[in-house]
Amino acid sequence: MRYEQLRRMDAFTFPSYSIDVSTGEALFDYALTGPAGEQRFTEVVTFPVPEESPSDEEVAALGRVLELLHVVAGVSYYKAAAPGRLVLPAPLGPAAAELVTAIYTKGLGEYAYRNQLPHVLQLTPELPDGSVKPPAPLDNSDRRPLSAVGGGKDSIVTLEALRRAGFDPVPFSVNPNHVIVSVNEASGLTPLAARRRIDPVLFDLNAAGARNGHIPVTAINSLIAVATSVLHGLGPVVMSNERSASDPNLIWDGHEINHQWSKGVEAEGLLRAALTEHAGLAEPYFSLLRPLSELHIARLFAGIDRYDDVVTSCNAAFKLRDPSERWCRDCPKCRFVFLALAPFMSRERITHIFGGDLLADESQIPGYRELLGVDGHKPFECVGEVEESVVALSLLAEQEQWRDAPVVRALVDAVPETAWSTVATSDVFTPGGGPNHVPPAYAKVLTTLT
Repeated sequence: MRYEQLRRMDAFTFPSYSIDVSTGEALFDYALTGPAGEQRFTEVVTFPVPEESPSDEEVAALGRVLELLHVVAGVSYYKAAAPGRLVLPAPLGPAAAELVTAIYTKGLGEYAYRNQLPHVLQLTPELPDGSVKPPAPLDNSDRRPLSAVGGGKDSIVTLEALRRAGFDPVPFSVNPNHVIVSVNEASGLTPLAARRRIDPVLFDLNAAGARNGHIPVTAINSLIAVATSVLHGLGPVVMSNERSASDPNLIWDGHEINHQWSKGVEAEGLLRAALTEHAGLAEPYFSLLRPLSELHIARLFAGIDRYDDVVTSCNAAFKLRDPSERWCRDCPKCRFVFLALAPFMSRERITHIFGGDLLADESQIPGYRELLGVDGHKPFECVGEVEESVVALSLLAEQEQWRDAPVVRALVDAVPETAWSTVATSDVFTPGGGPNHVPPAYAKVLTTLT
């Protein structure tokens, strides 16, 4: 299909999905339709097969989770044309309908902003008539947690906190790369992994000029994790999303645009409510680190050294050909994580982790000025709030090993007095800062690292 035809598509639909529990292979079908015809897609998700067959109750709950995954994962294909109609395959309850609406509007906020498509922020899914059969309840809250691992400092802090608190976590990832594999090996725990295969037709369309952009991938991977947990008879899925993930990057067309929306507390609450309503799960999903700032998490990570040779929080590093290069050392995330960790560890240790000293490299100054709110807006990346960067800089300016570093000296002079005045009253090391969904049984887990 030519790009010109794709632009005339007026609806996105969800023809079918299926799963073979014996092989773990699930197929999700999608279609863009319009006067020019139809463009079909099929996504394949392969779940790890459990040693023991799931119970009838677990199979039933799995099916309901996959119904949500089918709809949510469609954002990857919807964005190729961004039609005005989103036609859902079956009725949904109010919580599930609210989740889907938010996924395709707020979750595609950055995509809409970059492509100048304000109509995306106004999408209202079309639901077929009919009622939704209530699910059978499934309480798996007291079973072993499935702990999502991305290879970075945050998921490592969660994994170690759960382990030290005696929860015996199971590491989990989608399409694990060499970084995640190395982190899992360093943990000494036996992981589970799922495979997600995007239909290659989408890549062909993108190469031909189809619309493209950021999607709420955390929501997709979260549902894959929940489905894996149900299939394997495990407990809640534990994420590592911190409170600053809820902080928007900017306001556009009257809407908050947040690169990390699907990692934020609003998305977490919507997903939990939809899973309870639609799949009957008592305690399906939460982020253990939600009460903490990025800077607080960095301080906790500094107390863990078994992952120094394998950790990376750099998204660009996943694309590097050399697996020994774990940090690109030239992106907003590398800059922020270096800044956040530096106050809490020796200069020798952090330089070893990153393979270089970012605060000795004056070419990093423009990027750091963005993180500190001196220039532009917060980058479209998974980075902390401006206040956290300012507090980190203030801590470095007080330390002999860092105060004369070229980048630190330049940034101290660049930050306005109004920003410095917030340091004394900052609550970045005080857990809280808004709502969270951490269950009571897990509330004291983080104290194992302090």
